Amino acid sequence: MLKKQSPFTLLFTLVVLGGLLTGCTSGSSSSEDHSQSATNSVQTSSTKPSASHKAILSKLITYTNQQSAGPTKNYYWENGRAKLSGFQNMKAGDTHFSADSQGRSTTAKAILTYSEYRASQGSRQGTPLAPPAWPSQNPKVAITYGLTGRTYHGYLYNRSHSIADSLLGAKSYTSEYNFTTGTRPQNVGANQDGGMRHAEELAENYWQNHANTKNTISYETTPLYQADETIPRGSVVDIKSSDGRLDQEIVVLNSVEGYQINYTNGSNSSSTVANQSRTTESSSQSSSSTAESSSTSSVSQSTETPVKPTTNGQWTIAGSGMVYVSDSNKYYSKVMNPNNYEYMSQTAAVSNGATQAIRGNQYAQP
Repeated sequence: MLKKQSPFTLLFTLVVLGGLLTGCTSGSSSSEDHSQSATNSVQTSSTKPSASHKAILSKLITYTNQQSAGPTKNYYWENGRAKLSGFQNMKAGDTHFSADSQGRSTTAKAILTYSEYRASQGSRQGTPLAPPAWPSQNPKVAITYGLTGRTYHGYLYNRSHSIADSLLGAKSYTSEYNFTTGTRPQNVGANQDGGMRHAEELAENYWQNHANTKNTISYETTPLYQADETIPRGSVVDIKSSDGRLDQEIVVLNSVEGYQINYTNGSNSSSTVANQSRTTESSSQSSSSTAESSSTSSVSQSTETPVKPTTNGQWTIAGSGMVYVSDSNKYYSKVMNPNNYEYMSQTAAVSNGATQAIRGNQYAQP
């Protein structure tokens, strides 16, 4: 004979069963969180931007249509505290790169560690990958920055990391979806400390101030596209340390002063007469030859033959008047891995905003 249950007991039983059923349904449908438990996962993500990203995209479209460097004139602006999502099943050292249904690079996530930062110092840890829809032509341009008055001479587009080599090391090269087609100022800004570089330096400065820490940094970059365009109008970078001391959202503009970009195919037109005679180079060249050609494209050096370097044991020594320029825009006279640097005249390096390294390391010396 069954014992009669009280109404309270029946209600409790129904609540428990309901919770179990809900948990089962949530677990089976949450493919994003499940894939993020992998050390290095790639996944197709939604093409629908969040409400906050819609507002940011609207501003990016306005700025990029105006060929603007943005409110700071340095191709970025700060946008309050970080707004991270999808990190709950990730652990220290995990990465997650994603593409949308159109095959475009979308959100890149990583939980960064101090040891990764230390391991990446001194030299580039890989060769930049061509992002999806990399333009068939990458023109040489002359960009004059309103912020500094300096003129950059080199290639318009960079294979731009969403999460940088300086933060993630070799793992930053494991997926094409960690790269987007970025203009040169999108990558480093007008003064070499803007654009994506500004966001990277926030994380680097945190590590420098917390040497050997066990703390981590949650780092998330989301490129934003207008409709079906293949090149992003900009990116949102959210950065937060586990101790909360670093907590910032940065918006980066993918535009360039003086040039109108076609964000569907990468073609462009100069709005200044002086820049309309520029030449173009096929972007199918290897990354290393692109860097070398770009580095010698300064107007003052365009007709000169670079002085060839020499070798001494494992060191490669720059020729007279030549230097090796690092990703952080410091130049050196001798390096261990020359293909990881841009080889150019010291005059061209200074013209492009590079400064001489004060101290060397095991890979490069002033």
